[in-house]
Amino acid sequence: MVTAREKRLAPLRTPTSLSEEATRDISAALTGLLADVFALYIKTKNFHWHVSGPHFRDYHLMLDDQSAEILAMTDPIAERARKIGGTTLRSIGQIAKESRIADNDADFVDALDMLAELRDDNHDLVNRMREVHGLCDEHNDIATASLIENWVDETEKRVWFLFEAGRRGNG
Repeated sequence: MVTAREKRLAPLRTPTSLSEEATRDISAALTGLLADVFALYIKTKNFHWHVSGPHFRDYHLMLDDQSAEILAMTDPIAERARKIGGTTLRSIGQIAKESRIADNDADFVDALDMLAELRDDNHDLVNRMREVHGLCDEHNDIATASLIENWVDETEKRVWFLFEAGRRGNG
């Protein structure tokens, strides 16, 4: 007979209609995505705090809006991994280990370079989301795929705004 203590200490077994393989693969992919999202959030806030120049106010406000949108993705990503029976991030160290977003610790970054770097990072994030979406399609996980579709749209909008705000005039 299994004791109450053994039940409490047993590995997480959240009920799901997904296979064990789907749970493992999708929750791992979501955890990697979550690490990227946290890293992008911090980088966006870094640039928000340190942007300077003639368009300071516009860039400062845009990056603040974008960082809030990015942060808003974190809980649903983590909760989806847990909801399907997987686990997710547990530490800053795990974020650093799993993230594919490069840090920028430079003392000074030109505002247009900030926008270009964030544009490229968001673009890469869209591609990673599409990969996770493909994995969800393979395992018939329509709920996770549906969430990702909204995040792709939001991220593509950030790419667009960063691209347009970073355009250099022709004269």
